[in-house]
Amino acid sequence: MNYERKVDVMDSLAGTQSFYEDAGDSRRKRTWLIVALVLIALALAATYYAFTSGKAAADADAGTAAAPNVTVVIPGRVSVEAAISANGTIAARREMPVGVAGEGGQVLRVLVEPGQWVGAGQTLAVIDRSVQAQQAASLAASIRVARADADLAQAELERAQALVGRGFISKADMDRKRATRDAANARVRVAQAQYAEATARNDRLNIVAPAAGLVLTRQVEPGQIVGAGSGILFRMARDGEMEMLAQMAEADLARVNVGTRATITPVGSNLSIAGQVWQKSPVINMDTRQGTVRIAVPYSEALRPGGFADARLIAGTAEAPLLPESAVQSGVEGNFVLVVDANNTIQRRPVKVGTVTDGGVSIASGLTGTEKVVALAGAFLNPGDKVKPVVQKSSQ
Repeated sequence: MNYERKVDVMDSLAGTQSFYEDAGDSRRKRTWLIVALVLIALALAATYYAFTSGKAAADADAGTAAAPNVTVVIPGRVSVEAAISANGTIAARREMPVGVAGEGGQVLRVLVEPGQWVGAGQTLAVIDRSVQAQQAASLAASIRVARADADLAQAELERAQALVGRGFISKADMDRKRATRDAANARVRVAQAQYAEATARNDRLNIVAPAAGLVLTRQVEPGQIVGAGSGILFRMARDGEMEMLAQMAEADLARVNVGTRATITPVGSNLSIAGQVWQKSPVINMDTRQGTVRIAVPYSEALRPGGFADARLIAGTAEAPLLPESAVQSGVEGNFVLVVDANNTIQRRPVKVGTVTDGGVSIASGLTGTEKVVALAGAFLNPGDKVKPVVQKSSQ
C-alpha cells in the first residue's frame, strides 16, 4: 500500500509539472505571435510610407518638369513724371455773346455761319433801316434849314452894323439881331447833334462782331424781328481760344499749379493737344469734393465747346515701378498684372497705371517694385498656375 501511495504521489507531481510547462509554452507562443504581428505591421507601414513618398516626389518632379518657362521682370523703382488724369468739358476761353445793341427791327440778311472766323466790327446780320434812313434824311434837311436861317441872321447883323454909325439903328436893335444870329447858330448845332444821334442809332442797327474770333452758334434767321429783348443771337470765341474745364479731386488739385503742362484728348479722337493750366478753382464743391482746373488750349477743329475730353497733367516727378506695356493687362475691373509668388504660382495683382512713356508704363499704385511680374504671355496664364520664372533685365 505504501508503494501504491508513492506511485500516486509521483504521478500527481508529474502531472502538475507537465501542466505548468504547457501553460508556459502557450504564453511564450502568444508573446512571439504578438511580436511577429507588430513587426509585420511596422514593415507594412514602412513599405507604404516609402511607396507613397516616392510617388509624391515623383509626382512633384513630374509637375515641376511640366511647368512652363515664363519671362518675368523685377521692375524696381525709377524716376518718372507724375501724371494726374482728369476729365471735363471743352468751352470757349472767352465766350462773347452777341445780341441786339440798337433798337432792332426786321433781319434782312445773316452774313455768317457757325465755324466761320470774323474780324472786329464785321457785320454779322443786317437789320432793315428803311424808316430810320428816312428819319436821318429828315434830320439832315433840318440842318440845312437851320444853317440857312443862321446865314440870314448873320447877314442882317452885318447890314445893321453898317447902319449903326449913321444912327439909323439903335443899340437895342443891334442886341436883338445878335441874339437872333446866335439862336440860329444854336439851332444849327442842335440839328447836327440830332442827325449824329440818328446816324449812330442806325449804325447800331446791324449786328456786328465786338472782337475778332470764331462764330460758335447762330440763333437768328432772315425775316425775324429782333429787339432789345431778343436775347443772344450769336456766340463767339474771342480769337478762337478754347479751354478745358477739368474736374479734379481735392488731393490732386493741391498738386497742380498755374503753368502745369497738360495733354488734352477729345472723346472719340486719338488727337493729343498740348495745353497749359491758366487758372485753378479757389473753392471746392462741397458735394463732390472736387475743384475745377481751367486748361488753355489752342484752337483745333477737334475741340468743340460742350464736348467731353480727357486730360493728363504732368505734376513733377516721382519714384514708381516701370513695366513694359506687354506686362499690363486690362479687364472688367480695370488694369492688372500677373506676378509670380515665392511658390512659383501665378497671382493676379490689380494696379493703377501712371504715365505712359517710350520706356514703358509707370505703375502709380499696386506694386512695390520687388515683385516678379510676368512680362510676356500673360494672356495664356491664369491665377494658380505653376510656372518656372525666367528673370530678365527690366526695361528702364
